Amino acid sequence: MPIPRRALLAAAAAAPAIVNAQGEWKPSRPVTLLVPFGAGSGTDAISRILANLLEGEWGQRVVVDNRAGANGSIAAVANARAASDGHTLMMTTNTPHAANPTLMRHLDYDPIADCTPIMRAGNYIFAFVIGESVPATDLAGFLALARARPGQLSYASGNGTGIMAGATLARLAGVDLLHVPYRSTPPAMTDVIGGRVSGMVVDLPAAGPHMRAGKLRALGQTTRLRSRLLPEVPSLHEAGVPGFDIASWAGVIAPPRLPPEIAAGLNATIRRVWDRPDTAARLADLGFEPGSSTPQEFGSFIAREIATWRELARAAGIEPE
Repeated sequence: MPIPRRALLAAAAAAPAIVNAQGEWKPSRPVTLLVPFGAGSGTDAISRILANLLEGEWGQRVVVDNRAGANGSIAAVANARAASDGHTLMMTTNTPHAANPTLMRHLDYDPIADCTPIMRAGNYIFAFVIGESVPATDLAGFLALARARPGQLSYASGNGTGIMAGATLARLAGVDLLHVPYRSTPPAMTDVIGGRVSGMVVDLPAAGPHMRAGKLRALGQTTRLRSRLLPEVPSLHEAGVPGFDIASWAGVIAPPRLPPEIAAGLNATIRRVWDRPDTAARLADLGFEPGSSTPQEFGSFIAREIATWRELARAAGIEPE
């Protein structure tokens, strides 16, 4: 008796994807790539590069699904509740999976138990930038202005790095800055450019075009050593805030309890396309320093980062909200 076409289609959609002889996994239907921040953010930019690369490898659509809000928690919860079959991935960052356990009083997900690490993707370059309306040309000038106008200068934030770095800058420099939080980086950056907020700590993939257009002025990078991708901008440590050193990263995760063979297969494919020289060049043009890891290495890294960001928050005097 022939099997009805509808039954065949349903079986194909429900069928587990395969792991080939090279250990690489292939999906049987479109894959969703969750992004914890809005379109126009640095995480959105690198996620779209990855989605494009994976579509070419798999012959399946990879749908970028921006779930901005709550410091990336909305996307993290969606990942935690998705089916553990490899058809949902998330490009996470240090905000939802390292900083949020300290920044937020209540989380609807566990950053370790509610995900399967796949691969660390690399590091963002973050810098403290100001808009054209702020009468300062360097960090020393900005800090002098802040001391002369306590509480009148402000910094925006669109993610955990922005929150932590802004508070740390104010503490280490001994200035009073007003914090203005946003749901995501793009609207925060718009208000800095428009002069409604004095400055912000922002990633180069998002801010780079505005910096090149002269709408944003970078006063210092957040890592202790300046990046080779932004050699003309000193680190905040170099520019007059000794000890300032905050790094921001991204990585791919999947829902919890993903079968190990699927996690390993995903890692093999993603590492292969991510480590290509042409991919590295595209990411460098954005201002992102790519890297890769095994799932086990990334899982251990996340656990260490949670402790690191807890200490950063304690030192900056940040209380969970």
